[in-house]
Amino acid sequence: MSEWAIVALVCLMSFVASFIQRTSGFGFGIVVMAVFPHLLASYGEATALSGVLAALTSVVTAIKMRKMVSWKKLLPILLTFLVFSYFATGFMAHVSGGEMKHVLGAVLIVVSLYFFFLADRIHLRPGLPLQVGMGTLSGVMGGLFAMQGPPAVIYFISSSDTTEEYIAMTQWYFFVGNAMMTVYRSVDGLVTGSVLSHAAFAVPAVALGIILGDKASGHIKLSLLRRLVYAFLAVSGVITLLV
Repeated sequence: MSEWAIVALVCLMSFVASFIQRTSGFGFGIVVMAVFPHLLASYGEATALSGVLAALTSVVTAIKMRKMVSWKKLLPILLTFLVFSYFATGFMAHVSGGEMKHVLGAVLIVVSLYFFFLADRIHLRPGLPLQVGMGTLSGVMGGLFAMQGPPAVIYFISSSDTTEEYIAMTQWYFFVGNAMMTVYRSVDGLVTGSVLSHAAFAVPAVALGIILGDKASGHIKLSLLRRLVYAFLAVSGVITLLV
């Protein structure tokens, strides 16, 4: 595949993922990581590119909605995430990319099955044990797969009193988390010139996805959109396992 074809696919997936993130509150990492590992030179660079773009996707909404954040609810899970994502990122940097791709394929399938069949049936009590538990799982998934969203969303849905508070806390969580993981990955040598050049090309696509997603919010049937995303994840997971 030519370099320009790779750039085009990176931009396309970044647009789709940022649109989904803006309309549903999460999903950037799980969407792009279904494709980025097949496009970039290494698995580590794929996670790094995902993290850089995910941080950019969240920053505007996070700043705009900063007054709606409940820091008492956010800080324990965020601090737990930062600790465990540090160790998971360091571990991932020293593991074979081929092995990580196959594990990623299995994770994509599990995540899609969870959201298809279990997400609406599980109701957890918010509190410190849930914050630490979901922060730990989110940190491990973020460091290994650049997909910290699902565990965090489980917590934020159960603890948020309003939709606005949910969106504000998730976007701050994703912005700070992805920004710090970018620092971790830089130390491990994963934020390469190739990652930064692909990110530069993808920034306009991310911005367009955010703008259109903002306009589409409230006018799109989220249940259908989410089911399409989950089906895409399942198919991508199967392909990743087989390739």
